[in-house]
Amino acid sequence: MGLRAWLVVLCSVISLHGQTAQPTNYVVGPQDILTVTSFDQEDLSGKYPVDSDGTFTFPLIGRVKAGGLTLRELEAELKSMLKDGFFKDPQLSVGVEQYRSQKIHIVGEVRNPGTYPLTGDMNLIEAIARAGSTMPTASGEALIVRAKPGKPTQGPILPNGDDTEVTTVDLKALQSGALSQNLALRDGDMIFVPRAESVYVFGQVKNPGAYAIQKSTTVLQALSLAGGVNERGATNRIKIVRIEQGKTVEVKVKLTDLVRPGDTIMVPERFF
Repeated sequence: MGLRAWLVVLCSVISLHGQTAQPTNYVVGPQDILTVTSFDQEDLSGKYPVDSDGTFTFPLIGRVKAGGLTLRELEAELKSMLKDGFFKDPQLSVGVEQYRSQKIHIVGEVRNPGTYPLTGDMNLIEAIARAGSTMPTASGEALIVRAKPGKPTQGPILPNGDDTEVTTVDLKALQSGALSQNLALRDGDMIFVPRAESVYVFGQVKNPGAYAIQKSTTVLQALSLAGGVNERGATNRIKIVRIEQGKTVEVKVKLTDLVRPGDTIMVPERFF
């Protein structure tokens, strides 16, 4: 299964099963909508939006500061406040109905670039799936740009020297099962999927034109992208027109040779 199809399947699974399991270390922020489930008093259960100052109003207690607390810390705080004159041993849980305070930004060669809420323990695979998967023109890499610790994360983060760090992820390795490439995302991260570089294939091939290539693409693989050599093509006399040090040169190549971005592959006609 190709990377694009694999991500589409994952996106469907996410849609069918809803949000991933909510981590207890998620930090609540303004505009999040919390779900509080009380096992002692049903009337206390409900959805509670967090205001811009990081607080929300809870029955019996009044204003509760949630911003900056993890879900488990907020649970403990509510239990402590309810113990003070209301319940002997209150039992409740806190979850997130809508994640709005933390965001990531996905740009480049994806079907639906934009800003997305950072939900739970979101990782790179989930983020690209939510953006509709990569385009056929995408390279085999993704760049994760994030602010260094202590730096602000307001709005999209761009590489600008000392304030940011950039991690390159091999999407093909990730597809092959290298889960170490499936990085956990943080608030404010920008994911950039660059466009693949191209080669040009002309001559005796079925579909001449420009084609996006990945690293380690061979002449044979490039020809396959162009539909393969037709019945009149001479595979033993293929040459590449290449720019080297500002000069145009012709290089005779074998099918197993690697191509370079910007190469023009020429497939001549057979003599007989």
